Amino acid sequence: MGIADTIVGDTNLILVTGASGFIGSKVVEMLLKRGFKNIRCFVRPSSNLTALNQAINPSDEAKVDVIEGNLVSRDDCERITEGVSIIYHLAAGRGEKSYPDAYLNSVVTTRNLLEACLQHGSLKRFVNVSSFAVYTNRDKPRGRVLDETCPVEQCPALRGTAYCFAKVKQEEMVIEYGKKHDLSYTIIRPGVVYGPGNEQIHGRVGIGTFGVFLHLGGLNKVPLTYIDNCAEAIVLTGIVKGIDGEVFNVVDDDLPSSRRFLRLYKKEVKRFPSIYVPRFLSYTFCYLWEKYSSWSQGQLPNTFNRRVWEATWKKTYYTNEKLRERLGWRQKISTSEGLNKYFESCREKMRHA
Repeated sequence: MGIADTIVGDTNLILVTGASGFIGSKVVEMLLKRGFKNIRCFVRPSSNLTALNQAINPSDEAKVDVIEGNLVSRDDCERITEGVSIIYHLAAGRGEKSYPDAYLNSVVTTRNLLEACLQHGSLKRFVNVSSFAVYTNRDKPRGRVLDETCPVEQCPALRGTAYCFAKVKQEEMVIEYGKKHDLSYTIIRPGVVYGPGNEQIHGRVGIGTFGVFLHLGGLNKVPLTYIDNCAEAIVLTGIVKGIDGEVFNVVDDDLPSSRRFLRLYKKEVKRFPSIYVPRFLSYTFCYLWEKYSSWSQGQLPNTFNRRVWEATWKKTYYTNEKLRERLGWRQKISTSEGLNKYFESCREKMRHA
């Protein structure tokens, strides 16, 4: 796809929030590779700019401005959105454990951005980068297949994770502004984004505790998407014509099972003791934890519950069919190549730990 086939030209101003992050810096890199020449990167003052600086090639003709600030500030939002045609909104309160902090850094900040866009009137599309965390994974219309038609959590506070709550509320706000103000938007929900820079084993595979890794995923597929593939999909949701108001999931082809992923990790990175926990046992554990948390009136945090189990460890298959058909997306880094790069990065990180 050339720039002539997109909703903007190569000199239109594009804003990327969270541009210094694991995904954000790669989105900036992909935009530059596609020939876009006017990019504004918004970062927090405390951000590590190493990845972003590596993404920006000083020899390029493109103008890339890096601006520090905070999206909680309405003044900062008005300043960075002036003249902007597309916004890739990746900044979010991912690490916050409290609901107020997560709401502030994911929902209030998004509202401030949207309000600022309405004032300027230059926006052609708002891309909200969300997450698989919003899905309930219950009562799916296509059985065990999770796709864009599946429902999101209606009561996200009951999931027990501030991140899920904030992302659901963020999506609701974007949809509301889109309908109320005729604001063009798309929502993209990546699965498990992996690659150099994110070397953790995801909770969908299992949890490390008391020196033993509890393998909870079993034969479930892990909804992986390599960082380059994910960033390419995010870029496309901002520039492709005729997809206003659409939602897209991002997963790669040839997804490994949790068991295969864990076996490869032990072989390629390091060996450690692990115990497989069958699904009926993990479900029972979550059920009992949920009941005790309720009985103790919150003295035991509701960290594990049936909603968490259904979203994380329930038998599920994934598809990128809509991504392929509507955006023309194709996986550039194969799963085998992506895993090799990921394992190499894990080994390198361990050597320097």
